[in-house]
Amino acid sequence: MARADKTMATERDLRWQAVLRRDASVDGSFVYAVRTTGIYCRPSCPSRTARPQNVSFYENAEQAEAAGYRACRRCSPNAASIAERNAAAVTRACQLIEAAEEPPKLDALAASVGLSPFYFHRQFKAVTGLTPKAYGAAHRARRVREELVEGKRSVTEAIYGAGFNSNSRFYETSNAVLGMTPSAFRAGGADADIRFAIGECSLGSILVARSDKGICAILLGEDPDELVRDLQDRFPKANLIGGDASFEDLVAKVVGFVEAPGLGLDLPLDMRGTAFQQRVWQALREIPVGRTVSYAEVARRIGEPRSVRAVAQACGANRIAVAIPCHRVVRNDGALSGYRWGVERKRALLKKEARS
Repeated sequence: MARADKTMATERDLRWQAVLRRDASVDGSFVYAVRTTGIYCRPSCPSRTARPQNVSFYENAEQAEAAGYRACRRCSPNAASIAERNAAAVTRACQLIEAAEEPPKLDALAASVGLSPFYFHRQFKAVTGLTPKAYGAAHRARRVREELVEGKRSVTEAIYGAGFNSNSRFYETSNAVLGMTPSAFRAGGADADIRFAIGECSLGSILVARSDKGICAILLGEDPDELVRDLQDRFPKANLIGGDASFEDLVAKVVGFVEAPGLGLDLPLDMRGTAFQQRVWQALREIPVGRTVSYAEVARRIGEPRSVRAVAQACGANRIAVAIPCHRVVRNDGALSGYRWGVERKRALLKKEARS
């Protein structure tokens, strides 16, 4: 019981801090009511800050009104906020992009959701972390990958089926989309060169792998052989090449970043995943060193507030540790949850970043 009370107190403290900041990013996740005025507001309401002892929190407007409170006229907490309306418009645009046979034009997309092209472009990137064009490219890449993995259609049919207008246009970007040619991808990475090396750091063994496009894996663990097997499972038919002296320097740079996150890691990444996963991973890369956010917050940032579980799954699918900082995502109450490479490593990484 004491632990449950502590969790509730922590959640209340987090919400109260959001109210003090007038944090618009949490609008829609809860409302707060003031007993002395009988009014409830959204967290970002610009009205005068109430005394904390007079404040109660509710999950939504319906709960607040059931408790006898009326909506604030300044922030209209019982209506969609501008941020929520923009997120809904972006979600609709994402659906249109995914359903289109060919990538829709920016002007047409903006008109379909009732926004100007300039404003729509800015809001789309703010919500998803990608431009509409990049989102469309990521979605088509996912469709190509799915078609090639299933193997039910020829390479040419898979390319056209994903919305590319010509083979040549796709092959010009195939390394960026797949990290290799379509045929090699279908063959499990056959003939693709993946260079890798294993080092040691304060978190145990670390494996760094790089394709022609960039770093495609940073794996952590206790057993170096297990890390190599994990890499082999990821690229079952690729040419796995042990790193030379120059590659050892790359591993040393990654280890240095693990030990001192404040240094940053200015290296290209080869992120291979679905359009949704790439949106999540891009959002993770925008979390500053030393900060944490909740899974729910990441879901809101990419315009999918109901996809908290899918966000957690995307974090679990990440194979580029630290550089794509899924360790900076925590539960709503601030507690640490699952981490692909162990909760203790997650805790250690966060401590390092807090010190830096």
